[in-house]
Amino acid sequence: MQDHRTFPPAATLEDVRAVSPALARYTEGILAGDLWTRPGLSPRDRSVVTLSVLIARNQPVEMAHHLELALDNGVTASEISEIITHLAFYSGWGNAMAAVAPARDTFARRGVGPGQLPPATGELLPLDQAGEAQRAARVEATFGTVAPGVVQYTTSVLFHDLWLRPGLAPRDRSLVTVVALVAAGQVAQLPYHLNRAMDNGLTPGQVSEVLTHLAFYTGWPSVFTSLPVVKEVLEKRKEPRPG
Repeated sequence: MQDHRTFPPAATLEDVRAVSPALARYTEGILAGDLWTRPGLSPRDRSVVTLSVLIARNQPVEMAHHLELALDNGVTASEISEIITHLAFYSGWGNAMAAVAPARDTFARRGVGPGQLPPATGELLPLDQAGEAQRAARVEATFGTVAPGVVQYTTSVLFHDLWLRPGLAPRDRSLVTVVALVAAGQVAQLPYHLNRAMDNGLTPGQVSEVLTHLAFYTGWPSVFTSLPVVKEVLEKRKEPRPG
């Protein structure tokens, strides 16, 4: 198994030390020696979170290292393929396309063939008809006259297709989306998607640890911008529900 202390092939610890001994110390001691070993998230989840940040922010320098680490940590090539596809919609096509070359090279090194990747089309997961009808009606009423094309694609492509693809579990698809929103500072979308993530199985403890991990990979300001919104969502979920 690859040791995550070898950060990253594009900049070894020796390279970092030659530029910033302090950064090398933090990288080796805090990131590799502490953050990645915290028990609040599995190594697999930490890899999903980190890859999502690198894709969402178009940061390919460390991507080859983290693609290899993700595969070692149990993220499948099929799931990586779906993460890239999903983030095309949530962080932009260009960012997803920038991840294609490093992923292609990693898959080639690992002997990943077309049969190990999700098909372009296929049977979808079942749709929550009632919940989706409410979401669609709300978005149509709010934005239908402003941007009918956005509303149309939101329903027909995002929620009736992308979110129902079986190559990534709903909990992980929600996790990737929340990470992309924090990485981009898109806090207005966080309440809906964080609630959806928790409905899909992400626990409050895991949410807390995701934010801790993201502080290092998106920077403290991005996380602190998100914290008030996350706090409000968590507090509201603790309130007794009517009936």
